[in-house]
Amino acid sequence: MNPGAQSGLRESRREHWESFWDEKQDVQDVYSNADRIVRNLSEVTDLRGKRILEIGAGTGRDSFPLVERGAIVYQLDYAENSLRILKRMAAGAGYDVIILGGDTFRLPFRDGSFDVVFHQGLLEHFRVPQAELLLRENIRVIKPGGYLLVDVPQRYHLYTLVKHLLITMNVWFAGWERSFSAPELRGVLRSLGLVPVYSYGEWMMPSFFYRALREVLKKAGVTLPLYLDLKPFSLIRARIRQLLLPTFLPLYTGISIGVVGQKR
Repeated sequence: MNPGAQSGLRESRREHWESFWDEKQDVQDVYSNADRIVRNLSEVTDLRGKRILEIGAGTGRDSFPLVERGAIVYQLDYAENSLRILKRMAAGAGYDVIILGGDTFRLPFRDGSFDVVFHQGLLEHFRVPQAELLLRENIRVIKPGGYLLVDVPQRYHLYTLVKHLLITMNVWFAGWERSFSAPELRGVLRSLGLVPVYSYGEWMMPSFFYRALREVLKKAGVTLPLYLDLKPFSLIRARIRQLLLPTFLPLYTGISIGVVGQKR
């Protein structure tokens, strides 16, 4: 039994994700992270020919672009509804990926199987003891010199405040989750023997305010477009984002942060 269930603490459970992915079978209604993972991984390594594992793959849209860069991609999730989406997406786009159902705490791979392991939106759903076990299992299957990319919610954001309010009301879609600061996440990886080699922050596109408004109106029967294209404003915003993403600002103002650690 999960320690959270034994102690009465709120937790993120498998049924939360089965329900979430059951409702998101229309992947076109799920916000994409665009090129986030492929862009940031490309800053530390050439992806061609690399064996890469995505854990908690969801729709697979973070790892499918890696195939286009020549990587050998494995996608793992434990939610049956996610696995159905992954298989449908891969078949529809003709992506040659290996899709597996499995437990992130007991990965079905030998030591040193991968050049890169990554997860986006996974670690925050586990309290510290379980998160450490998860990361140690990630590290086990990485080759010496390989990389672990961990992408999580950034703590100092309005989204975090709203999220914790919804958790308190017991209406958060994932049951429970936490947030991180960039120095904290780097410290976690360093404590497990990895060397942090790259950090990044990402702003939400479209904005948090638009997404929140869209969800409120959807419950009232009004459906706004997934993305609101207001030219030339959208073009100006995209240009500003492009200029500022490489700076330190997104690490402390973005919705998400990521740290890449190297296994020595």
